[in-house]
Amino acid sequence: MNAAVRATVRVGIYTGAKVYFVHEGYQGLVDGGDNIRQATWESVSMMLQLGGTVIGSARCQDFRSKEGRAKAACNLVKLGITNLCVIGGDGSLTGANEFRNEWSELLQILLKAGKITAEEAKRSSHLNIVGMVGSIDNDFCGTDMTIVTALACGADWVFIPEMPPDEGWQDHLCRRLTYQRKIGNRLNVIIVAEGALDRHGKPITCDIIKNLVTKKLSFDTRATILGHVQRGGTPSAFDRILGSRMGVEAVMALLEATPDTPACVVSLSGNMAVRLPLMECVQVTKEVTKAMAEGRFEEAVKLRGKSFENNWNTYKLLAHVTAPDVKSNINIAIMNVGAPCAGMNAAVRSAVRIGILQGHNMLAVHDGFDGLANGTIEPMTWGYVGGWTGKGGSNLGTKRSLPASMIEEISLNIAKFNIHALVIIGGFEAFLGGLELVTAREKYEELCIPLVVIPATVSNNVPGSDFSIGADTALNTITTTCDRIKQSAAGTKRRVFIIETMGGNCGYLATMAGLAAGADAAYIYEERFGIHDLETNVEHLLEKMKTTVKRGLILRNEKCNANYTTDFLFSLYSEEGKGVFDCRKNVLGHMQQGGTPTPFDRNFGTKMGAKAVLWLTDKLKESGRIFANTPDSACVLGMKKRATLFQPLSDLKEDTDFEHRIPKTQWWLKLRPILKILAKYKISLDTSETATMEHVIKKRGTIFEQSY
Repeated sequence: MNAAVRATVRVGIYTGAKVYFVHEGYQGLVDGGDNIRQATWESVSMMLQLGGTVIGSARCQDFRSKEGRAKAACNLVKLGITNLCVIGGDGSLTGANEFRNEWSELLQILLKAGKITAEEAKRSSHLNIVGMVGSIDNDFCGTDMTIVTALACGADWVFIPEMPPDEGWQDHLCRRLTYQRKIGNRLNVIIVAEGALDRHGKPITCDIIKNLVTKKLSFDTRATILGHVQRGGTPSAFDRILGSRMGVEAVMALLEATPDTPACVVSLSGNMAVRLPLMECVQVTKEVTKAMAEGRFEEAVKLRGKSFENNWNTYKLLAHVTAPDVKSNINIAIMNVGAPCAGMNAAVRSAVRIGILQGHNMLAVHDGFDGLANGTIEPMTWGYVGGWTGKGGSNLGTKRSLPASMIEEISLNIAKFNIHALVIIGGFEAFLGGLELVTAREKYEELCIPLVVIPATVSNNVPGSDFSIGADTALNTITTTCDRIKQSAAGTKRRVFIIETMGGNCGYLATMAGLAAGADAAYIYEERFGIHDLETNVEHLLEKMKTTVKRGLILRNEKCNANYTTDFLFSLYSEEGKGVFDCRKNVLGHMQQGGTPTPFDRNFGTKMGAKAVLWLTDKLKESGRIFANTPDSACVLGMKKRATLFQPLSDLKEDTDFEHRIPKTQWWLKLRPILKILAKYKISLDTSETATMEHVIKKRGTIFEQSY
């Protein structure tokens, strides 16, 4: 919430608007006075890393009455406020729309009572509303970021309100737990959503499940109710970037609004900002509740949206199916290539288990292409990958070696181990290696097998995908480290930190960490800079030190410029800042690659691993025999804008800068102006690609079909 507030305030000021904080939610709007205060640029400094909401939030009975809403309207009219940005759940957003719809009526009430003048009523004749969804429940239809915790931690069972378990679930659960213990799993995790119900509408609670497991299986069982700890803590890099982007889009939506524009919610779909009619979102959200109450559970899941439905289906695939009795006699090999990163293991686990459920034999290739050439290949069972979801690095081992120099040995081992398909999980080397295997198909028939590359690298530089597994964890590590570094200067005035990030020639980490940590500048290879730019940045910091914010943060991608090194920048800033600020430098190094994967990377890796194996299964069934040499039999599985796509490796060559190991077009470069605006640079923001209004529902009789 604080990231969204910060972005809204700063972009509002940037556009020339006066921006006001409304403290304590609708209660503050009704009470007025000191609860509605003008915001300044500096008043939102150091907000990004704070959990909760700095401006407060409160449930408000007064706003539910027309009298209360009239008071709120009066307070806004007196201050000349005609644009309202509301961050909250469906109740808050529905209330905002109702407030907007009766605005003219409220003005008439205030005029008759002599509370406002005719001139004031004319000046505030229309109220624009834009909403941002701020809710840990993520139960508002139209938003895309839905993780089922069960996917992220590899849970054995999850109970959710939208899909009650089938009759006889108690016996099924006990059978499943017994089987898990039999194959060596000493720990089982069962997740219960607070609104979970059975098919008869009776609540399913932690205590019910604990008593069941203890009584039937005599397993030592602990129940933990997480409660409000789920609301707290420092916001993740993802949440900060989401909040910042939504804040910018909210201001743009308000500036473009007309009296005829419906109140909208700004949201993120894939990596794209979208605007959705607020009341359509509310309508679909109510439809979910209605569908659940009437026992239409499949429909309830669909109404939650594609993201929710996909996550639920992936979870079901991995958790609730037993291996088939009939084997497919297909052998699929899995390998990691390039540098290790968090989330690789989640992708391997998912691929292995989906493969086993399809009846395939799954093979582990240790140490990348070297292992494929040396024959360090072994079968993987269901239990082999148990507990891998939350582990960082690469349990299979990984190397940067490319296959071209050992094609002969690789082709022999593909024949020897009877490998019918290949999953390559890794970074730019995985992409290059896949291309080299495809090129060698002309000479080696053994390489004519379907293969899929799953992007996994902290650098996020694999062509064909907007996101790579591992980049979110790296981004979180950088952002958390930047927070600590900034906080270390809390008692020290006038200090500038210069921090070097990883990423090779790709500036994704530096740019996104700059957005998430509130950097003053982020130097990257893709956006060339020279001595004039450095001079501008130094002067900007000298001016900043005259304000109440006396800290600076500069990020530098490790390969942004061969001559303007981190040491050079440190010396330059130290010299130019003499007497005004002093400098410190940090090279973050390999700590960015390690650590426990974030929920996003676990979830993303799990879905990508599952999709890859299901795609390979279809390819093998299609061909009827194991021979594949068409371009579409060797693909990168990537997320592009709002969908996951399989794109032929050969088609992606055109969009690849092989020398610098980056795609030629990178979506996140469009976010760089936001970084500069939020750091108070006077630049123009390209608004040619602001989000257009999209419809959430298309009516087909009584069925609601979601179009996002």
